[in-house]
Amino acid sequence: MSDSSNDSTFLETTGFLDWQHDHVQRFTENAVGDVRDPVQKARLIFTAVRDTIWYDPYSTDDDPEHYRASYVATASTAYCVPKAVLLTAAARAAGIPARLGFADVRNHLQTATLRARMGGTDVFVYHGYSELRLNDRWVKATPAFNAELCARFGVPPIDFDGHNDALLHAHDGEGSQHMEYLNDRGWYYDLPFADIVTELHRYGPLMRDSEAEHDAFSQEL
Repeated sequence: MSDSSNDSTFLETTGFLDWQHDHVQRFTENAVGDVRDPVQKARLIFTAVRDTIWYDPYSTDDDPEHYRASYVATASTAYCVPKAVLLTAAARAAGIPARLGFADVRNHLQTATLRARMGGTDVFVYHGYSELRLNDRWVKATPAFNAELCARFGVPPIDFDGHNDALLHAHDGEGSQHMEYLNDRGWYYDLPFADIVTELHRYGPLMRDSEAEHDAFSQEL
């Protein structure tokens, strides 16, 4: 696939990046308003995805409907992959070429409950982020952790300026190790749903339909 900023494939609607759906259109319009500048639009969309949808690591499942941008646009909670799907789709809706990226990461910022539910591991496979084409270059951004959740853990939220990569912090607010990238899986034109679900089944439980957990990740404590 061409990596050109003129490649219209990065603006197309897909099965998961269904940005022409009314829900994604409305989400995007509410985020950008009358703003015309692509960089500013990207910043506004990023913040909207980051903060209007609560990060919930217990929401992983294998229902493809829950990964479509049109579904995520009206969800109150989601984990990193659906949030990256929405950011990528909304960027395309705003005329910004965008694609999905994935990496395996080690998250040192966990609760005992989440670690137990993940079988004692702190490795998250297929952590999702977005790549946006701005000023003739690809810029990475992850909208996973909302600002309110970050405040609970004493971690500053990720800010995206539209010029520099905005990936997860390597350290928390007190300098302790937070997020470590282990394996970059590269970028994708659309969501590699089957591959992600296969890895989730292999390395961690799918938790959406299990008994609800109440810890620092819970939207309501």
